[in-house]
Amino acid sequence: MPPKPDPLLPVDDDARATARQIWKEARTAALAFTDPVTKTPFISRIGFGTTSDGAGLTLISDLAQHTAALRVTPDCALLLGEPGEKGDPLNSPRLSVRARADFVSAAAPDRAALRDCWLAGHPKARLYVDFPDFHFVRLIPIAAFLNGGFGRAYALTPDDLD
Repeated sequence: MPPKPDPLLPVDDDARATARQIWKEARTAALAFTDPVTKTPFISRIGFGTTSDGAGLTLISDLAQHTAALRVTPDCALLLGEPGEKGDPLNSPRLSVRARADFVSAAAPDRAALRDCWLAGHPKARLYVDFPDFHFVRLIPIAAFLNGGFGRAYALTPDDLD
């Protein structure tokens, strides 16, 4: 029996451009994390943006289940990309990213810059961004997978997102 062909295509400039566009333009993401009690996967929708150095960024509350989970197990995954207006939504590009959550201290020297960056993309967050139970979390990419639509799949590195 002949070996199955590799379903992944070599990463090219078009794939990188698509992945970077999704990464930099996303304002929400699905966040997969490990529930600390059951040790099973769970998923939530979060606000999403990127920092000036290209890391993912979110603002989360202590009231959210995923906040406690990420403090225990910072390894997580993101799904970014929205279905197109027409046609099969599974033909729309989407980006899956394995990441590590890094909580930003309230006293961090760059917190003000992160706040400004966040509010530029999420202006309604001005209502709660300074509440003491909210925290910025950098989402540092470890690996990524771009599904560019039917028959266009690529395994990406963090450098491909910069």
